[in-house]
Amino acid sequence: MKTKKNPQRMCVGCQEMKSKKELLRVLRTPEGQIVLDLTGKKAGRGAYICNNETCFTKAYKEKRLERALKQALQPETYEEIKACILAVPNAN
Repeated sequence: MKTKKNPQRMCVGCQEMKSKKELLRVLRTPEGQIVLDLTGKKAGRGAYICNNETCFTKAYKEKRLERALKQALQPETYEEIKACILAVPNAN
């Protein structure tokens, strides 16, 4: 039997490679909206981030999330994403 591949993605906050299932996906939809994709399968440009506040804060301060999504983000959008990250139970 073949073993299933475990896809790896890099967190935009801490810059560490982790399993795709450990990370949350922030998505820019084709319409230009920024949303949190919990399924990891929606269409659009995605950036992955750890499910903790320190990685989010680092990504916010250094504008890594904006670079990864190739779109400037409003402060309100950051607050919405932060609230979603804090609301999602930590799987670690």
